Amino acid sequence: MEKMQSPEWVFIINPAAGGGYAKTLKPTIEEMIQKNAVKAEIVYSEKTGHAAELARHYAANGSKYIIGVGGDGTFNEIAGALIHTKGVTAGIVPAGTGNDFIQILGFPDRFTDKDWDVLFERKATAMDAGLCNGLPFFNGMGLGFDAQVAAENYTAPGAVKKGGKNKYIYHIVKTLLFYNEKRMTVLSAESRQEKDCFINTVAIGRRFAGSFFLTPKAIANDGLLDVCMIERLSLPERFMILPKVPKGTHLQNKKVNYYQSAKLEIEFTREVPFHVDGELHFAKHFNVSILPDALTVIYNPSGNHFFRIK
Repeated sequence: MEKMQSPEWVFIINPAAGGGYAKTLKPTIEEMIQKNAVKAEIVYSEKTGHAAELARHYAANGSKYIIGVGGDGTFNEIAGALIHTKGVTAGIVPAGTGNDFIQILGFPDRFTDKDWDVLFERKATAMDAGLCNGLPFFNGMGLGFDAQVAAENYTAPGAVKKGGKNKYIYHIVKTLLFYNEKRMTVLSAESRQEKDCFINTVAIGRRFAGSFFLTPKAIANDGLLDVCMIERLSLPERFMILPKVPKGTHLQNKKVNYYQSAKLEIEFTREVPFHVDGELHFAKHFNVSILPDALTVIYNPSGNHFFRIK
């Protein structure tokens, strides 16, 4: 049977993203497709993993621009399926709850008409991907406090989130009050450390949980992972350091270790929760590495993007 040629553009909508907000964008997407006179198709993902299947299918059949419509999890699925796929450019129309990844590309959390115009200008660049135990990430992965927040906010790995932003804030406050640090061993090319860590974030991007710039120096195409490791904190210290994270000034605190590495290993004595671009998993041993220039993405050249233009 002859392989059918797919349209140049495909928009993969996650109808559950943003509490259903993503699916309301279909009329706008149709309008923008017509305005920009491109051949495009709009499809819906139906379950976890389906967006990745769709991305692989359209890439294999000739689509050049594969755009997710959803949040960080939606983009993670699509981009993960397109790593090292030549001739294909990924993009995202932010329609999730947190939308942290979109900051890397220089777009706002919600598109205006100007942002749609920039998307269809097709300005593209290569970006790195991270890999944790074989799972790709494009913004970051985390252990400790933020992973526990993710665990509190899920019914099970891969399950639907229990609530929106208000519920998420509740879990942040609860975990801030009651989280107990766990001993970890961290091995990198630079050092070996044994620490009881409040947070250990390994990132390509800078922003997490909507407003927390844990890795404010990260560049998405420098071939390095940015690591922010915060040691055990007392309750007063937690309330002192957390307000500094949105501004990135937490790096001045003596309990914050910040460095870059291309590869590291992390070991716990038992399974702990961890998140990959916000999606929850469990493990006790972690192999984390960088995949330089793994993906081509559409970005906003005039926005506050996190790329070093080569």
